[in-house]
Amino acid sequence: MEAIIRRALVAALSCSLGLSFTPFAAAGHESGFFELIGPHGLDAWRTPTGDWIVAGTAAPDQKRPGKLAYQPGQGTLVNGVTGKTKNLVSKEDFADLEAHFEFLIPKGSNSGVKLQGLYEIQIADSHGVAVPTASHCGGIYPRAELLPRYRHIDDGTPPRVNAARPAGDWQTLELTFRAPRFDPTGKKIKNARFEKVVLNGKVIHEVVEQKTPTGHAWRQQEVARGPILLQGDHGPVAFRNIRVRPL
Repeated sequence: MEAIIRRALVAALSCSLGLSFTPFAAAGHESGFFELIGPHGLDAWRTPTGDWIVAGTAAPDQKRPGKLAYQPGQGTLVNGVTGKTKNLVSKEDFADLEAHFEFLIPKGSNSGVKLQGLYEIQIADSHGVAVPTASHCGGIYPRAELLPRYRHIDDGTPPRVNAARPAGDWQTLELTFRAPRFDPTGKKIKNARFEKVVLNGKVIHEVVEQKTPTGHAWRQQEVARGPILLQGDHGPVAFRNIRVRPL
């Protein structure tokens, strides 16, 4: 009976939020999560200018160092043949959420996951780095300026430990994110924050407020709801098992 009630609540929530995803339930996860890479691959994502590839598996390409090879199938997204294409943006907007991502990068590559398209958790080849910075895997990316040259203007928030696995391994990123709050006039009254971030089973952030967006987006207007963005223009990356639960 409890399971039936839970599924009914999930269905009601998905309708109220306009979500079209199938509720996901698996060992170790409560029901209420929605898959963003389903049987049709890119259905949950806005059509990007560059071509992301729906694949069955992905791994470092033994013939092309620094690139990915992939096999036909379903369940994995790869950012194009060259490993550099446009960012992938979800069709749905989210406020508070829990999310689960699995990603794989080859040696030397770089990507990121952005909540509301504005607040980035860095993905990078940084296994073995003794003292990680916010530019290493799991870091909350620094603010930056594009001109006259790209440069960081603060240190961001480094992961408390380096939990990155070697390039070529599948890695897991799990997080709880709280969106900024606004009063009826639109004035921000509470900052966005990463409530908890776990990389490969290790807690790397807890209760980190974001006074502004990250990277060169730090001047952009913050919003109550926004999409999930997968960075595709910095280097080869593959994603699978992306699950989201609105809170």
